[in-house]
Amino acid sequence: MPRAFARPAFAADHQAPIADLNITPLIDVMLVLLVMFILVLPAVTHEVPIDLPRPMPDTSLPTTAHRLTLSREGAVALDGAALDDAGLAGRLRVLAADRQAVLTLRTDPETRYERFDQVLAVVKRAGVTRLGFEGQRDVRW
Repeated sequence: MPRAFARPAFAADHQAPIADLNITPLIDVMLVLLVMFILVLPAVTHEVPIDLPRPMPDTSLPTTAHRLTLSREGAVALDGAALDDAGLAGRLRVLAADRQAVLTLRTDPETRYERFDQVLAVVKRAGVTRLGFEGQRDVRW
């Protein structure tokens, strides 16, 4: 007579379906999505307002070019005349009112960035929208 072996109590019935929900993959996907949102969201919400030039400028009207120079020591000169920040703001407001005026900023490479930023703030507060930057030399690495 064949002998029947008793099943151990810890043995599971392998034919029965698993009734528990495995949420580990769901948690993994949610964590990846959370990290992606944290990384992408600041880049999407950051805006820098700029006025881009028109593709075809109107060449029928003459333009008046003005040069704003920033020296190594931080001194500012507009069209060769030295100015302080208050005088510069007044002169730039007059230039901003002239629709044909173009301002070019030339900066010494050794100028402190803080001073450069201050001058750009004065230019922006004056309402100048036609501003160009003039380089002095090639940067070689």
